[in-house]
Amino acid sequence: MKLISTIILIAAVMSPHALASTVSATQQLGVCLTDSMNGKERKNLAKWIYFGMSQHSTIKPYSNVSDANLDQMNKYVGELITRLITKDCKEISNKAMEENSAAFESAFSIVGKVAMQELMTESSVSQSLGAFEKYLDTEKIEAAFK
Repeated sequence: MKLISTIILIAAVMSPHALASTVSATQQLGVCLTDSMNGKERKNLAKWIYFGMSQHSTIKPYSNVSDANLDQMNKYVGELITRLITKDCKEISNKAMEENSAAFESAFSIVGKVAMQELMTESSVSQSLGAFEKYLDTEKIEAAFK
């Protein structure tokens, strides 16, 4: 009898309804937003982030992102977010906002991380970001840990 009770308890805890209730609406919104975008949309979101960062005063001299490029990406992202909030994730968006006024900021933080992962998985990016290793002074680093 104890075994049956344990199995019922485990089944109840593992049910989708039970799992959904333990995850906040903000987290559910982040998952919904991410799941509702395809790879191209995530890449374009990462491109939009890059375009925005390219406007920083220390980076701008090295960037050739035009005002027209930036405006085109702003339009794209505005339409994408509108679709995600008003269509794909409408119900959970409402629930998340009721739960937490900063829900969208938190949820889109998850989306941004996924978008950047989309770019980081390309080998040319990881090779470029790892190229500094040839300039590391490993002897000094090893000595710092002795």
